Amino acid sequence: MSPGILILVVVFAALLLLQTPIAFVIGIAAVLAAFALGYDSVLLSVARDLGNGLDSFALLAIPFFILAGDLMGAGGLARRLIDFAAALVGRTRGGLALVNTLTCMFFGAISGSAAAAVSSIGSTLIPEMNRNGYPKNFNIAVTVSAATTGLLIPPSNVMIVYAVVATNISIGALFMAGIVPGILIGFLIMVVCVILSGSNNYGSALGTVPPLFRSAVRAFPSLLLIVFVLGGILGGIFTATEASAVAVLWAFLLGVIFYREIPLKALPQVLLKSGRTTGIVLLLVAASLAMSRILTQEQVPQMVSNALLGLSNNPLLILLTINLILLVVGTFMDMTPAILVFTPIFLPVAIQLGIDPVHFGIILIANLCIGLCTPPVGTCLFLGCSVGRSNIMSVSRAMLPFYGAMVVGLLLITFIPWLSLWLPKLLGLLK
Repeated sequence: MSPGILILVVVFAALLLLQTPIAFVIGIAAVLAAFALGYDSVLLSVARDLGNGLDSFALLAIPFFILAGDLMGAGGLARRLIDFAAALVGRTRGGLALVNTLTCMFFGAISGSAAAAVSSIGSTLIPEMNRNGYPKNFNIAVTVSAATTGLLIPPSNVMIVYAVVATNISIGALFMAGIVPGILIGFLIMVVCVILSGSNNYGSALGTVPPLFRSAVRAFPSLLLIVFVLGGILGGIFTATEASAVAVLWAFLLGVIFYREIPLKALPQVLLKSGRTTGIVLLLVAASLAMSRILTQEQVPQMVSNALLGLSNNPLLILLTINLILLVVGTFMDMTPAILVFTPIFLPVAIQLGIDPVHFGIILIANLCIGLCTPPVGTCLFLGCSVGRSNIMSVSRAMLPFYGAMVVGLLLITFIPWLSLWLPKLLGLLK
């Protein structure tokens, strides 16, 4: 390992321990490594990389999908989805837990944000579950784990980030590849809910369940967002970036005109919130791509690839090793920066093993979703504890069965490529 890369690793780790914002961690580490490596015009070179990193038409989808999600979150979507989920699964033992899971899947997919799902759905359903005899920490654990499924079910901003970093990968194929894995993990979480509710006598079937037809009609306009986005991309009507603009238009029409739950005077606050989130994400992307260029020039991906391939000739063992590394990474690094940093390192290894890059992207995202629920830096876990008014240790213990379900889902996704690749191949998006 060259001195410059050693400095990059040490600075990166030290700044993380100091709880420096991750975008600055990546940027500072990249600049100091460039100085140590003797790059000419270091600051100019890094600034050029920052600019080039954002010069991507695909990245325009991110601010639009973020804005669409914020409009949906402010536009009365949560209550309608809760009623629809209750009509579908509320008659089962542990009905509210199943309603929580299914609603988080719907909301996370439509908003593209696990944190938004925890906040919006959790603030409504966690108190409701508390009143109906479910343990508080169980309720928080259900919400936190179920919210992450929306990052696999499209549209998903993290899939766009992966596609940009991996290059030459169809966003449409990634979107389609995430549907079955996302539903699979949601189903496994529901199985845990049913088992725990039955064995511990949590709650009961809901006494009053909304009529299915009426609740479906009320939720249908919101669910149409997914249909518009995926249908437009698959039909060749528009690209993923153009689909994100259509999503904003539809979310605006629903929230402001159709549902009338977003007054015009509230729009500047929604735009400001979206702008702040967009700034954070795009700064991360730019800084990470600058770091990726340094790693590539110093042949770090090749060194990691050779080291992993030297461990064994068994692709399954190497995939398990990569998954274990990512599970550890996910405990202290948020999802977007982890994708940006580790995709250029592990994707070449996956390709050498004959793994489809689309399949590897789903493995990567499913793995890092678990990190959103684990301490010490689990964003969804912290938010869930805040919404549910509990502490990390108590909720982490309640999370254990759900960690098990998510890990089982991850292993199935990893070792059964068909789960990810069947739908894209059926639709002609992959060969």
